[in-house]
Amino acid sequence: MIAVIGGSECSQEEARAAENIGRLLAQHGAIVVCGGLGGVMEAVCRGAHAAGGLTVGILPGNDRSDANRWVSMAIATGVGQARNIAVVRSADAVIAVGGSYGTLSEIAFALNSKIPVVALGSWWLSERGVEPNPVCEVSSAEDAVETALRLVGGRKEDSR
Repeated sequence: MIAVIGGSECSQEEARAAENIGRLLAQHGAIVVCGGLGGVMEAVCRGAHAAGGLTVGILPGNDRSDANRWVSMAIATGVGQARNIAVVRSADAVIAVGGSYGTLSEIAFALNSKIPVVALGSWWLSERGVEPNPVCEVSSAEDAVETALRLVGGRKEDSR
């Protein structure tokens, strides 16, 4: 399971990248987890759905019908932005595409949980001002998927 996070509003470039990420993840047999709403979340679900993939939307509200139309399984939490924890903790790796403060919180939750984070045009971080960036920065959707899947493979080996 790979979480794809990003803004509920996004640029056309971010939407194209997220859709491509969703398609590629589905082609690799990954389940896509996201916040289930619009923007990057909708685009990644659209791409995964088009490739026959499974998408899980973990929603902030109480109504499953709030999910975008490409969500295969909608989970209504009723906990608002606190659902960000569930999004990242459900995943083996996280791919961040763009995003604002909600995305930043998800990145922080993932890093705190030792879940690898890949960033495409997203937040650049340093831990207390010390290099290196704990987030793997990439420059394309293909690199994002390849890196996330590689990190998941390494994470599984490390946990044995």
